[in-house]
Amino acid sequence: MAIPPDTSQPHFSGSFDPRDVHILLKPSAIQHVNVAEKEKMIQSGIKHYSEMLSPEKVPDSRYMTLYHAALERNAGRLRNHIETLARGIAARPETQSACVIISLARAGTPIGVLLKRALERIGIVAHHYSISIIRGRGIDRNALQYIFDRHGAEQAIFLDGWTGKGAIRQELDKSVEETGLGFQPFLTVVADPAGQASLAATTEDYVIPSGLLNGIVSGLISRSVLTRELVGPDDFHACLFQQEHRQYDISNAFLSAIEAAPVESGLSRWSLAIASNAKARCQNLLDGLMRECGISDVNRIKPGIAEATRAILRRVPDKVFVRDMADPEIQHMRHLAAQSGVDIIERDLLNYRAVSIIKKLRGEQE
Repeated sequence: MAIPPDTSQPHFSGSFDPRDVHILLKPSAIQHVNVAEKEKMIQSGIKHYSEMLSPEKVPDSRYMTLYHAALERNAGRLRNHIETLARGIAARPETQSACVIISLARAGTPIGVLLKRALERIGIVAHHYSISIIRGRGIDRNALQYIFDRHGAEQAIFLDGWTGKGAIRQELDKSVEETGLGFQPFLTVVADPAGQASLAATTEDYVIPSGLLNGIVSGLISRSVLTRELVGPDDFHACLFQQEHRQYDISNAFLSAIEAAPVESGLSRWSLAIASNAKARCQNLLDGLMRECGISDVNRIKPGIAEATRAILRRVPDKVFVRDMADPEIQHMRHLAAQSGVDIIERDLLNYRAVSIIKKLRGEQE
């Protein structure tokens, strides 16, 4: 039986309503590292990517126009997919009356808020926590322990916005088992082009509008950071609370836009069989790109619109592949690529609409 939540302690919720999410991250003073220097340290092995943050720029007016166009185009689709996930969760014996959503910070956080509200609308008691998981470093064990102490493990699901190529899925499987707390790595996402989720709404690679932006649509929280200087043995993983961007914050406006949108009908469906096919196609694409581009480290390949977009915003990309240059779903990427001087090339991408390739810096090992 689930343990009632502890409501006696204040919780960090970024700029979200505390009733929507408890963000189990430690707000910290974190110094920025410029993108080029960060990339050099990542590729040389001097530092892990989770030990550094690069500054997040407020998008220019053209990019925000493209964001709003994507929001208008896909809000009804995303609302449909959130409600599809809610019905799928309600159909599971473990979560048919109550569900503990553990969203993976930070892309999963706004999706988790929408899902919590959708579950409550169909009569399911829902709790929502957002915690850190880091490729190569694992899940935040202190955060999982915190949730376990309040709710147990049986009614928990893990939530993200999408799958790229499955790296977080693998990290989740490994690190959740290592905690020994009894959580099942049941991963729920909206879009599953990598075929890695336990439950999803679609395998289509489409623009989830929140995936185009960073902190200003994620409660003003940064990506999670894990260093010994910031995170003690009993601490949650760290983040920067980006209060300097508060005037640009549209986190709650995004939620309102999705919930006000008419539900789009007639969308593609998801099943484990469909996901299995998508997984095979994903692997075929990765294998082909590694051969074609001479890549030995698969982490340099960032497939899917959201991951490819983030690579341009936060890393040093070598090139960007798109399936169709005229596709409305990738016009924001054309804008970013033009700004950054990155080549954008049209080619077949199987399940995906876009893939970014991280640049291999001269003299650095993969």
